[in-house]
Order: sequence, then structure tokens, then C-alpha cells
Amino acid sequence: MRGPNVLYLGQKELRSLVRDPILLILIVWSFSVSVYTAATAMPETLNRATIAIVDEDRSPLSTRIADAFYLPYFMPPETISHAEMDARMDAGLDTFALDIPPEFQRDVIAGKLPTVQLNVDATRMSQAFTGSGYIQSIVTSEVGEFARRYRENPVPPVDLALRARFNPELNPAWFAGIIQVVNSITMLSIILTGAALIREREHGTIEHLLVMPVTPAEIMTAKVWSMALVVLAASAVSLLFVVQGLLAVPMQGSVALFLASAAVHLFATTSMGIFLGTIARSMPQFGLLLILILLPLQMLSGGSTPRESMPEIVQHVMLAAPTTHFIMLAQAVLYRGAGIAVVWPQFLALAAIGAAFFTYALGRFRKSIGAMA
Repeated sequence: MRGPNVLYLGQKELRSLVRDPILLILIVWSFSVSVYTAATAMPETLNRATIAIVDEDRSPLSTRIADAFYLPYFMPPETISHAEMDARMDAGLDTFALDIPPEFQRDVIAGKLPTVQLNVDATRMSQAFTGSGYIQSIVTSEVGEFARRYRENPVPPVDLALRARFNPELNPAWFAGIIQVVNSITMLSIILTGAALIREREHGTIEHLLVMPVTPAEIMTAKVWSMALVVLAASAVSLLFVVQGLLAVPMQGSVALFLASAAVHLFATTSMGIFLGTIARSMPQFGLLLILILLPLQMLSGGSTPRESMPEIVQHVMLAAPTTHFIMLAQAVLYRGAGIAVVWPQFLALAAIGAAFFTYALGRFRKSIGAMA
């Protein structure tokens, strides 16, 4: 393999990418807006949920319950009639509708067990599950304090000292922002290399390369290093300006170590993109293959859910995926401040998987070029 050929071919790939505005927009979007929205658009805590109350009792207790819902968890409750409840929920105006029955206060004082109905718009899953627990706790607390005629401030038998390491604010944006950068690195590296190969086949420039004194290994290596360089630079900018800047996520470890691991990871994923490019005959086919590859890589590699919660067979199978080791390494470095002495097994695993993918993809690439010759 001759270095000058690899260098010149890689520069050609970079010039081709610059002339493709769609891919450039995809790169910018994936490492900026996509990272920011993934970190902030779906809060796990209850925030400004809409609630309506059907107060059929009109008692001091029902008023006390209505006054217990306030910002920032709930919007000020709307007092509505029973006939309006279903229509408002069908129109999406209320996430929760609390129906307090007649003679509710009298039954509470008499020691009976009156029933309060809570209707939930479960299509709003980010708030429905958490909000139901909040409302149950609020109603139970207010009714209990009313029945006792005083506000209880019990002293717990144990003083629990909570120390949250690595994310003391328990802020989901700190987690989601970095994971989205990791997912974008995987996605863009596969897309760019596969699209580069398919673009040359569709434009007929691959035939020009076949008559030049270059080998398939040089062509593939040029595509790998050039597209990996673009993704690596974009991820570094995203970590600096979006994750650390806009999201204010404190990264405990070395960003340089993370980028070094990303470079090894890109060796595997760009080879995967070449492999998919040899299978797909057009960009629509390539897009369908991406769905089959990216979803398991992102959902089962430990970024969205812990690997320990998955079936054991899935845990073992996903050890062959580079994203599993890359996410373990990224979390150890950026969250926990781990050094190379801790993450070297993941480095070796990424290098081994990358070498296997590169070798197999190169074999497929040689066959596809041989079929064109």
C-alpha cells in the first residue's frame, strides 16, 4: 500500500463531500441540533403538566386538594364540569383529570373510604407515569393531614445521606448529550463511507479508479481515513461547543483520550459502512440496511438501557459490536474520569473488532471491484 495514493484519494473524498450539501447539513445537524434536542427535549421529571379538577364536593378538603397542585410540576388546575372532562381530554387540553365525588369530605370525616377518580392521557408517556404517582401522593398527603387536623412532620428513623457521584444534580441532560454524540459518531461514520462508495458507483467514477495504478486496499483506506477524520473533527467541535458550552456538562476525564478511542471506533464503523456499500446497489437500499444495523447498535449496546437489564444472550452477542465497547469506554472516561489503565481492554477490543471488519469489508470490496472490471 502506497502512502501518497492513499493521501491523494482521501483528499478526493473530502472534496466530494464538500460538494454534497445534503451530507454537510446532516453532519452539522447530527452534531449540533440533534445533540441539544436529545438532551433537553424529553425531560424525565414532571414539568408544567396540565390538570383539570371536577369538584363535585365543593368542600374545604376538595379546595385544599386543588390548591396543592402548583408550578413547576403542574399548571394551575382548571375547574371544569363532569360533562367537559372527556371532551377536554380528547382535545388534548388536559393530561390529568381528577374527579372528586360529592360528599367526599363527609365520608373522609366519617372514616369511610371514598373513591377519587384520576383520568390520565397515557399518550403523553413522558409525564403520564411520573405524574400519576405525584398526584396520588399529593391527594393522599392532603387527605391524611386533613383527617389528623394537623400537618405531620415525622422524623425518619434513619438519616440517609445521598451522594450522587458523577452527576450530583441527577440531570438527565448530562447523560443524554454525551450518548447522542456517541450515537452520531456511529451513524455518520457508517453513512458517509457507504454513501461515498455508492456515489462513485452511481456517478461512474469507480470505473475511472479501476484504470488507475491504485489497489482496492488503497481506495478503501482512503475512504476510511477521510470520512473518519470528518466525523472525529465534528465530534470534537460538538463536545466543546454543544455539550460543554450550551448544555454545560462537566466532563470528568480526558477529551483527548475519548477522541483517541473514537478514532479506533471509527476504524470499525467506517469499515462497516464500506461493507454495507458493497451490498447495497443504490442509496435507498443503503438507507434500508442502515435501519437494520443502526437500531440494534444504538438500543442494545448499553447507551439507552444498561446491558445488565438485557437477556444474557443479547449481552454476549453484542460484545461483537464496536458500539458496546465504545459506550463502555466513553462513559468511563467522560463520566468517571478513567484513564488508559482502566479502559485499555475496551481499546484492544475496538482494535480487534475494527481489524476484523476492515479485513472482511476489504474482501467484499475487492470482489465488487473485480465484478466491475
